[in-house]
Formats: sequence, structure tokens, C-alpha cells
Amino acid sequence: MVTQAEKGRTFESLHGRRQVFLIPNPWDIGTARMLAHVGFEALATTSMGFALSMGKQDNAVGREAVLEHAKALTSAVDLPVSADLENGFGDTPEICAQTIRLAAGAGLVGGSIEDFTGRPDNQIYELEHAADRIRAAAEAAKALPFPFVLTGRAENFLHGRPDLKDTIHRLQIYQEAGADVLYAPGLTTKEEIAQVLQSVDRPVNVLMGMPGVRLTVEELSALGVRRISVGSGLYRVAHAAFLRAAREMKQAGTFGALFEEKMTGREIAKFLS
Repeated sequence: MVTQAEKGRTFESLHGRRQVFLIPNPWDIGTARMLAHVGFEALATTSMGFALSMGKQDNAVGREAVLEHAKALTSAVDLPVSADLENGFGDTPEICAQTIRLAAGAGLVGGSIEDFTGRPDNQIYELEHAADRIRAAAEAAKALPFPFVLTGRAENFLHGRPDLKDTIHRLQIYQEAGADVLYAPGLTTKEEIAQVLQSVDRPVNVLMGMPGVRLTVEELSALGVRRISVGSGLYRVAHAAFLRAAREMKQAGTFGALFEEKMTGREIAKFLS
């Protein structure tokens, strides 16, 4: 069995090389093992994918359930696993630091803290407070006995504030506060991504799967992107196929979708062993 310290060193080293790597997002043990079997080098949780699989909305699951989910994934695969830790599950820097320590206890070797408040009237934390939260999380991560990669997330583009200048400034401040990786989900063009990359000196994670964004791994690597994730993308692909088959059965009374790209139980079992 690969130890947590070994996973931490591996995950840290992935960010230190020039070659881009993909960190896809499973939502349960089965999909985590499938992705490991395919050959990916690391995995990340998806807060939305996991929440929807529980019949809940994103950001409505709670820290205890999220960390239990993370523990299940880290126990199921020998790959490094990073977690979407949402806003740290609380407003204060102290809660963010505690969340990092609890995440480490769940077997994780990385995690992200975002600046989305979860409140509809004031969706993004004030910058100084957001920086304090990242700083506290970074201090907690650095105090662990193994490498823990902290990602600082600027959520403007996902919450009605597509202000690239402010987003870049936030990422720069999160870098200064101690974030190891920087992430602004919702960027949609090469030009936006390039401006972010040119403005910081930490590895940058880019989200693929957003509407209108069709860049390849090769194109992103050429820009200088270090890490690519897909958020809830794989979950949404799987459930689009599920609904397509269900609607065909209900509306047409036929079963054609059940024979398209269908895997046998034996084939699936090979991935899970």
C-alpha cells in the first residue's frame, strides 16, 4: 500500500514538472478506481458531482459528509487525491485551517479553498478576508508531516463577476498568502488563461468542460498550464447517457441506448479489481 506521505510527495512532484497533467474528478469509489485503471496520475473530488449523487445541490452536503467521501476515495486507490473543500466550510480563517487538518486526516494530500461565500447577497469574500483564509489554510498545510498541495480559488467567473483584472489580483494575493496552486474556474478563452499564467508564478489549474471552451491538452500545455481538471464534467456526461436511455424507454418503448457503448458487467469488474 502506498503511504500518505508517498502520495503527498508524488502529488507535489507532479506540479513541479513542466509537463501538464490531468486530474479528473470521480464521484464515487467505482469511478475513482476506473480512472486509476485508465492510468491517470492523480484524482480530485468534485463537490457538485458528489452532491448531485447524494440528491443534493452543490455546497449543501456539509464538511463531515465531504470528508467521509474523501476518505472512501483515498482508501480505494493508490493515487494522490485532492479535494474540493468548497469555502473551507466556514467563514473564518480558523475554520479553514481546521478543514485542512481534517482533510489530511481523511487521507487527502491536496485541497482547494475558494472565495465564494455561499450567500446570494454577497457572493465573494472581501479580498483581505479571503487572503487571511488562504493564509491560515496554508499555515495548517505546511505544518503537516507530509506535502499537502493547497489550491487557492478565485470564483468571480462562476458567480456573475467576470472581472479578469480583479480575478488576477486575487490570485496574486492568494499566491502571496501561501497557495501552492492557483485556480480561477470559468475562464473561457486562450487569452484569459494566458493573462492569468503571465501574472502569477505558481502552477495554474484550468477547468475544462465549461460551455464554449474547447481547448485540447496540447493547446493548454503550450500556454503553460500545469494542471487540468474537469469538475463535474464526467458526472454530467454519465448522467446525460443515463437520461437518454431512460427517456427512450419511456417515450419510444425501445432500448437502443442500452446497446450503445455498453460495457458488460465482467468488463466493469476488471476496472474495479
